[in-house]
Amino acid sequence: MPNKVYVINKHGRPLMPCSPAKARHLLDDGKAKVKKRAPFTIQLVYGSSGYTQEVILGVDAGSKTIGMSASTTKEELLSAEVKPRNDVVDLQSTRREFRRARRNRKTRYRKPRFDNRVRSKHKGWLAPSEEVKSKSISLPSGASVVSCPSARWS
Repeated sequence: MPNKVYVINKHGRPLMPCSPAKARHLLDDGKAKVKKRAPFTIQLVYGSSGYTQEVILGVDAGSKTIGMSASTTKEELLSAEVKPRNDVVDLQSTRREFRRARRNRKTRYRKPRFDNRVRSKHKGWLAPSEEVKSKSISLPSGASVVSCPSARWS
């Protein structure tokens, strides 16, 4: 996949990405300025026609790796692989063990409580491991949606 430089028009709307050579020429001629360094984005100083193609975004959420891609009908603009955290379940288990040990150290009788669980109050609740996975999908794909014009999910 060739490198691409994201382009924003004079009014701040995204245009189609260009090659680094084209971006370098625009910057040298004073027709563009650097907007962001990561991902490298330039903003045009002059008015343009605003022609864009449809960009299709795809996400494949596997168990160990999440793959993302943004492409037009002719070429791939962005591809990324994200490895989400896999230690959340172990951290929760360790936390539960420490909590139980703390409760067992107390000598008085402690009545078991089952009605004070927070997840029963919230309807959109996700398990911590699933929550981390969904956030790792939404952050990079949200950045690609902002920098790609007329994007739609597939």
